[in-house]
Amino acid sequence: MRRFFPSLGWCLALVLVGLGGAAVGMSVAWAIPETASPYANLQIFSRALAHIELSYVDEVDQDALIYGAIRGMVETLDPHTAFMDPNEYRILTDDTEGAFGGVGVEIQAVDGWLTVVGVFDGTPAARAGLRVGDRFLRIADANARDLRISDAVRLMRGKPGSSVKVAVRRANVDSAMELTLTREVIEIEPVESKVIAGGIVYVRLKTFAETTTRELRRVLDEAVVQSKGRGGVRGVVLDLRNNPGGLLDQAVLVADEFLVSGVVVSTRGRYGALLSEAKAVRAGTRPEWPLVVLVNRYSASASEIVAAALRDLGRAVVVGEPTFGKGSVQTVIELPDASALKLTIARYYTPAGRSIQAAGVTPDVSIADSLLDSDKDAAPSVSEASLERHLPSKRSEGQPPPELDGDWKAAIEAADVRQVQKALFEGDALARQAVALVQARIAVGE
Repeated sequence: MRRFFPSLGWCLALVLVGLGGAAVGMSVAWAIPETASPYANLQIFSRALAHIELSYVDEVDQDALIYGAIRGMVETLDPHTAFMDPNEYRILTDDTEGAFGGVGVEIQAVDGWLTVVGVFDGTPAARAGLRVGDRFLRIADANARDLRISDAVRLMRGKPGSSVKVAVRRANVDSAMELTLTREVIEIEPVESKVIAGGIVYVRLKTFAETTTRELRRVLDEAVVQSKGRGGVRGVVLDLRNNPGGLLDQAVLVADEFLVSGVVVSTRGRYGALLSEAKAVRAGTRPEWPLVVLVNRYSASASEIVAAALRDLGRAVVVGEPTFGKGSVQTVIELPDASALKLTIARYYTPAGRSIQAAGVTPDVSIADSLLDSDKDAAPSVSEASLERHLPSKRSEGQPPPELDGDWKAAIEAADVRQVQKALFEGDALARQAVALVQARIAVGE
């Protein structure tokens, strides 16, 4: 049995972001270069194992030895490839079924430290004030330095209502922060929206869960009804900031809401072999409303797929910061003893044929420094390229992004954020900038 993981990191919320995505693998025949068999080195391994079993000062646990050897092997690969023993895999399976209490963060190893790369709104972690970039010093009574992510998951999850104590280090803060997080079943509403005067619909996608596309369709349909008689829907802001990804099929369906045709995303494996292509279809496509997509450095994986597809196919303007750069595909392979291997098997490619991996999506309109939240500005940079052993970028592949058309260029010049009421997005100048850009684009088209 295989499951595909298009997402960022390990999620300690209701869904391990990315699990259960559309199966994109298929049988592919390719020419494999002639190399020496890797199995010849198994003699070295078997001899070392025999010496340990026969001569080590104490009796050894054979399962622990073999599992340790496999872990050592996969730890020479990229940070998203991992081995899970039966207990760790059982925890993962429970997580994906929602049968656990969590704290609502995503973590990755950066320079040996377990680092927060995502915090879900309304969760214990968010209420306690955890932020992206925070580094764990302790989890429960365990030293978090060089702690395996699977062990951190085990320590943080537990019965809803129980608590876990953590210590974190934050950039530009002298002393460690001691926090007590009360576990709960994490329920994330994937979509929130509002209709703004002038027929502009603001939609924020928090994650790509099983219900994301259904909820997106619902809020857009409601906006059409709500604005009927007042000019109708005239533009959309799609906010993907801080969205760490999720299910691949949902990313494709979200992009397809706004696309008539074209390849949304493709995956390529070893030797560049094409594994799959997901294409948009005309049925159900929304009117060609002016569309702005908001991204930041914490928009990852499925978010990057959507932003790149809408931009490469000329459907939207992307505004914000360069994105995280999580552009690899993982599959979980169950092994005979109920352990599992999460293995990176491919890279994602945009419609223009560019790799997202360790490169991310560069916005058409970069965020102004004055619009950066001071907390984010102070946080250490965390991206796919900053992760240990990350897969290299494929920047040289594919075509450059398409040029913006004249109407969008004129709208960018004319956009005036002062015309957007601050009360609509209190403390969020970038959202106001996106709304101003849509307003300007509507005016240019009149």
